[in-house]
Amino acid sequence: MNFKVGDKVVVISGKDKGSEGKIIKTLKKENKVVVEGINMITKHVKPNAQNENGGIVKMEAPIHASNVMIIDPKTKKRTRIAHLVDEKGNKNRISVKSKEILK
Repeated sequence: MNFKVGDKVVVISGKDKGSEGKIIKTLKKENKVVVEGINMITKHVKPNAQNENGGIVKMEAPIHASNVMIIDPKTKKRTRIAHLVDEKGNKNRISVKSKEILK
């Protein structure tokens, strides 16, 4: 998976198509990501030590990594990610459209 926590992405398919957000969690084994404010679900929570009242909580659910694309920081459009190995042997992620290194 080419995504990291903190990457800004856009949803390219599904009910939230066109929405943008920041990745807050990656699930590498399942090939899924959790994006801030995307794919919101309601969960019924019982009262416990952390949540005294319980009730209905809205939270983000994972979305498959193939349904999101990273936003190029230079052009502000969606792009693919390529990998480039420099002379020191470090592997860098770069934007395919602008050839800019992603952090």
